[in-house]
Amino acid sequence: MNNEGTANKGQGTGTPAALEKAPLAYENSAFLNGADGRLIRIVAEYLEPLARFRREQILDTVVFFGSARFRGREEADHELELLDNTGSSQLAPSHEQPASVPQIVEGTASELQRKRAVAAVEMARYYEDARRLAGMLTHWAKGIPSRWHRFVVTSGGGPGIMEAANRGAYEAGGKTIGMNIRLPFEQAPNPYITPSLNFEFHYFFMRKLWFAYLSKALVVFPGGFGTLDEMFEILTLTQTHKLAKKTTVVIYGPEYWKKVFNLDVLVDTGAISPKDIELFQFADTPEQAFEMLRKGLTENHLAVEAAAGKLSDGKEPIADEDLMAGCTVEDFLGPEIAKTRK
Repeated sequence: MNNEGTANKGQGTGTPAALEKAPLAYENSAFLNGADGRLIRIVAEYLEPLARFRREQILDTVVFFGSARFRGREEADHELELLDNTGSSQLAPSHEQPASVPQIVEGTASELQRKRAVAAVEMARYYEDARRLAGMLTHWAKGIPSRWHRFVVTSGGGPGIMEAANRGAYEAGGKTIGMNIRLPFEQAPNPYITPSLNFEFHYFFMRKLWFAYLSKALVVFPGGFGTLDEMFEILTLTQTHKLAKKTTVVIYGPEYWKKVFNLDVLVDTGAISPKDIELFQFADTPEQAFEMLRKGLTENHLAVEAAAGKLSDGKEPIADEDLMAGCTVEDFLGPEIAKTRK
């Protein structure tokens, strides 16, 4: 048998057809969307938001967390329906919906429906409170003399309390950020987010990074698993001094939250230190919460910056030789990404 013929089998004869150009690596969707491109996707979810925050001159944020499953007062007065999943546009099954007045009168409502009818009214109050608080905070922050946007109201970008926060900031004439997450079910960003600050993340941990590292304060409204997750994550980072900054944490609605968890048990059993309770404050009105935020943000950040000469009135241009006085390069690159302790 001819070994040479066997070796060349399948290679063909003559001139092969011209090849198309191979795609550039960063245009190769099969690679970028595959397992081998995961690291690039993760880095992209750091660099792309960073570039936008710099372009939009966002220095720091105040993050609002809370339930995505409830709607505002005007909709509650008409028809308040629960959503099937957090961020979903699909309504929950009828047996999980709050009872209507006719159902209660006729006695056809289940115990779950009756409980949710009462809860729906209460949650609508929290929507309006979040909306008002975000508006108050934005109005105050707009008056801070700075070349950057300070303490920008930020949410998870979905409906419910998140929408209320973005809505309040929007109505106050400020920029507002929405950090959505891509989920298996249909969901969409709420319409009150500043379009250029509308984000969608694939990786939960990259979304969490941006929540934690830009925030100077956190406001936690009534919510479920996601809200609890975000709240305790920030409290843990603060408790362990992992972040080299002071974060003001306001837990809104003590009547709700004290039914959900009893942190005194953790103190009594030695699971946490008594001083860990001081990591957060409870508030029950927008005015009370705003004063806590204003005090914390002023004492922990604005006063410190003023003492270091980092604040300007923004009215007169700064001479080149004075541009870096009292500041680091990072202060001008922005945003102010919190340093971690080594």
